[in-house]
Amino acid sequence: MSTPDPEFAELHCLSNFSFLRAAAHPQELISRAAELGYRALAITDECSLAGVVRAWRGVQQNALQIKLIIGSEFYVEGHNLVLLAKNQRGYQQLCQLITRARRRSDKGAYLLYLKDFNQQSTSDCILLYALPRHGDVQSTLMHLQQHYAERLWLLAENLLANGDAEYIARVVETARAAALPIVASSHALMHRPSRKPLHDCLTAIRANQAIESVRQLLKPNAENHLRARKKLASIYPSEWLAASLEIAEQCHFDLRSIRYNYPKDTLPGQYTAVEYLRLLVNQGVQKRFGQQAGAEILAVIDKELGLIRLKNYEHYFLTVYDIVRFAKGRGILCQGRGSAANSAICYCLGITSVDPARSQPLFERFISEARGEPPDIDVDFEHERREEVIQHIYEKYGRHRAALCATVIHYRPRMAVREVGKVMGLSEDITTALAKTIWGSWGREIGAREATEAGIDLRDPLMARTIKLADQMIGMPRHLGQHVGGFILTEKPLVETVPIGNGAMPDRSFIEWDKDDIDELRILKVDILALGMLTCIRKAFDMINAHYGKRYTLATVPQEDSDVYDMLCRGDSLGTFQVESRAQMNMLPRLKPREFYDLVIQVAIVRPGPIQGDMVHPYLRRRSGKEVTEYPSPGPEYDQDELRKVLGRTLGVPIFQEQAMKIAMVAAEFSTKEANELRKAMATFRSRGT
Repeated sequence: MSTPDPEFAELHCLSNFSFLRAAAHPQELISRAAELGYRALAITDECSLAGVVRAWRGVQQNALQIKLIIGSEFYVEGHNLVLLAKNQRGYQQLCQLITRARRRSDKGAYLLYLKDFNQQSTSDCILLYALPRHGDVQSTLMHLQQHYAERLWLLAENLLANGDAEYIARVVETARAAALPIVASSHALMHRPSRKPLHDCLTAIRANQAIESVRQLLKPNAENHLRARKKLASIYPSEWLAASLEIAEQCHFDLRSIRYNYPKDTLPGQYTAVEYLRLLVNQGVQKRFGQQAGAEILAVIDKELGLIRLKNYEHYFLTVYDIVRFAKGRGILCQGRGSAANSAICYCLGITSVDPARSQPLFERFISEARGEPPDIDVDFEHERREEVIQHIYEKYGRHRAALCATVIHYRPRMAVREVGKVMGLSEDITTALAKTIWGSWGREIGAREATEAGIDLRDPLMARTIKLADQMIGMPRHLGQHVGGFILTEKPLVETVPIGNGAMPDRSFIEWDKDDIDELRILKVDILALGMLTCIRKAFDMINAHYGKRYTLATVPQEDSDVYDMLCRGDSLGTFQVESRAQMNMLPRLKPREFYDLVIQVAIVRPGPIQGDMVHPYLRRRSGKEVTEYPSPGPEYDQDELRKVLGRTLGVPIFQEQAMKIAMVAAEFSTKEANELRKAMATFRSRGT
């Protein structure tokens, strides 16, 4: 009778967010660990927590029966130390340690000393120590034992390479002399051994040399993967495997326990957030509509306020309102953009200048009851004065409570082909020719005809390997970038939620998570963006005031001026925001805009999606009366009026993302959550290939 496979938890595992050091996505690692029957997996990227949200999301979305442990590894004075968070306090200590390391160095680097690892700073963390192969470790062990005592373990990592038997013997002897326990690990850098060629490739890219030149840096085999429990039982003593479970059982932190708190600095003491937001909105209704506020718009405002209260987003709106109020108080022109234009409340608060009564806003694009993530308000400021707004935010909230979020720079196909081709030894002209055969930002197909025209033989073994490796690399993170203006603001110190690092620009700091990560954890983000045209408009307003004595704002500019539309119909739009490109100037005389909504369509239709989807010519033909306006219907039993409501203003041609969402909800019975996922897929296809 065969013995059952031993229980096991892998406690030293790097994802591809240890940039160019590991060859698997966090979600691949957690899924594979669950498939192998591991009880737990620790994601321990080097001085980073950048990948943990993706691993956690993988557990949640796939209902995996495995514990995710959050930790990080550090190279300190020649020693490899791994810290695991036992609880929420341990997680906060880990964030603070990583922040300290990152803030001491330039962007992308870190610096720590052995003295940083002590009882006071990491009292709720477990420390695993991977002994160096050579050298005296007595003083290091004395320091670690003094501060960690029963929270210290030695890592045994037998990867079946030359010299590993002697190394494990060194670990055993050290453990015996210091009376320390040992825990087994595979130091996983990939989820499957088949990723070894890609790991070699990443190693060569990191060294900026061809693979043939860095053989000494490559792993001798593929054992740095999540190994089967049966195989682990043949390599390690059972007590070392059991030790992994003992450690895993001490770790109880879950990212779900992070409680993000909105800043409360904007709230006068005598009001609750609900009361103050209602007061500001009522004042805005009087300012925007006066006594002409109709029942329909008041009903929309009540609906929005009810949903905001249900989702507890009052402080979010008050924070954005306060930033906009500061800018306006300084005479800085600003304007909310994107999905915020779907909100009547944003209009009443002065965040946007678009009257929702003039359009058909889909508030569910902005906030919906079904969506878990917070709303996303992007505000453009004059490009010459945005820095004043940024520094105001830092001054008001402090650098301990305000930072920019990250953007993850991924390998796209052409970059992947170029970097893989370089380390595989292909000449620059060959890699350039190969990259040019890829169609689109996220195309993966190498066209045979294009390859032949470029003089590339796809049957060549080296070429085939290069293409295969490049395909595996597509979508891998390359490094963290700094978001152009997405601020994360918190009530408590931000470092208790996520590590903070230095940006490339002076006086900038940013967190390790990107927009998708903070959406997953329902963390507030306010986009403080720069727009050059706002500077031009503000200067134009100043000139009008100086010469004609009239002071305009974006909301009070005279509407539907026939002279303006005459000018636009001639294609005379040079210097006119959003309709000044060659393509827009070419479209204007054909579309002949005569009212504001025509311009909304004009801007939206001259985009790759409508053009490639053959929406332009049908719309123009219907607009000029050359084609009958029709609405799609899947069958005689279907009510065409539903789609007429959605597509009526665009003559039966879907042009806007909101229309795609509404069509999905009406025709395919998507929930608002599913429709929002569709919107996000459309919005991010070019950047991520969703």
